[in-house]
This record gives sequence, C-alpha cells and structure tokens, in this order.
Amino acid sequence: MIETDKPAFARLMVGLGEYYGKDQSKQVLSIYWKALEQYDLDAVDAACRAHISNPDSGQWFPKIADLVRLIDGGTNDRALLAWTKVDQAVRRIGTFQSVCFDDGLIHVALQDMGGWQAFGNKTEDEWPFIAKEFQQRYRALAARPVQPPHVPMLIGGADAHNARLGYAPCAPVMVGDPERARLVYEGGSNVRSIAFTGMGQAAAKLGKLPAAEERAA
Repeated sequence: MIETDKPAFARLMVGLGEYYGKDQSKQVLSIYWKALEQYDLDAVDAACRAHISNPDSGQWFPKIADLVRLIDGGTNDRALLAWTKVDQAVRRIGTFQSVCFDDGLIHVALQDMGGWQAFGNKTEDEWPFIAKEFQQRYRALAARPVQPPHVPMLIGGADAHNARLGYAPCAPVMVGDPERARLVYEGGSNVRSIAFTGMGQAAAKLGKLPAAEERAA
C-alpha cells in the first residue's frame, strides 16, 4: 500500500472492528498498517473478507498473522501478475527503452537475472524457462520481511548507449499503475542487492592489508 491508501485502510479496519465489536485505536491501526503496508490494499481487503467467511476462525477479529497467512497464500498470483507485466513490457515496449515498473520487486528480480537489456536477447523457446525463473525469484523476494533495495529504473539499450557517450538517460516508460511506478522510481537507489568488494577496498576499510599482500610487500 502507499500513503494515499491510509484513509481507505483505516475505514476498512474500523469497519472490521465494528463488525466484531472491537474499537480500533490509532495505535492499533498504526501497528496493522506497518505490518501490512507491503501488500496491496485490494489484497488486504480480500484477506479480511476471506477471514470473515472462514467457518473455523471467522468468529474472532483477525490478527495480523491471520491476514498475512491469507495474503501470502496468493503469492503465486502476485508472481504471475508481476510476470505478466514483464512479458507485456518486453513485447510491447521492448528492451531498447528504459522502463520503471509499479513494483520494486520486479526491478530486483530482473536485475538479478541479468538486467532489462538481457531480456531482449531471449528466444521464444527460452521464454517459458525465463518465466519460471522470474516467478521463483519474485516469490522468494516477496517472502522476505524487508523489501531489498531496487534501482529507480531498468536501463534500456538506448540509454546504455547514450550513457557511454556521456548523455543523461531519458525518462523511463512507466509500466502498470503510474502513481505506484512514480513512487518506485523516487524510492529507488543504485545500491546493488549483492555487494562486491575488492581485497584492496576491504583492506582499506579494515585499516590493514591481507596477509598475502603483506608477504608480497
């Protein structure tokens, strides 16, 4: 969810509280928001409705764990939706242009798979295997309690070429919900999800050279 979803989320939780006869304080709403903001509002709403109609546990007000369990049960659906966006972007936009998806996890998964440009070199025969790998990576990322950092946008072939000539990149094509894509862009960083540090850099940070380099000196 995003900041603009807060009023609707509050109405949802207050209405749920009224149904179960439990008042929702600001503190409780804040706790639920912080725990559930990583999910879409529609997913939270669907989980609440599913909990209410559950014959085994629906008689009690749902705890955060109850809602998370119901939402994450649809992780496969989220991964499939994410892949659909990627597939359509490759086919309709192409990898020559830079793009920004409305889900930062898509950026992380694609970067881990070689970057946006690499997808333009895949064949139709490879595509089913690429789809499977992407969805597996996406589900693993979605299961993490904290979302890893993502790049602001995925660089296309044109911007990569222009960068080598010293030109700034163009504005990316936004894929999915424009407002969410804008937030992904603004919240991105160029920090790699996996850091690589040379021995010289590590030694400088530690204030000494590795033993092998000391002997060589």
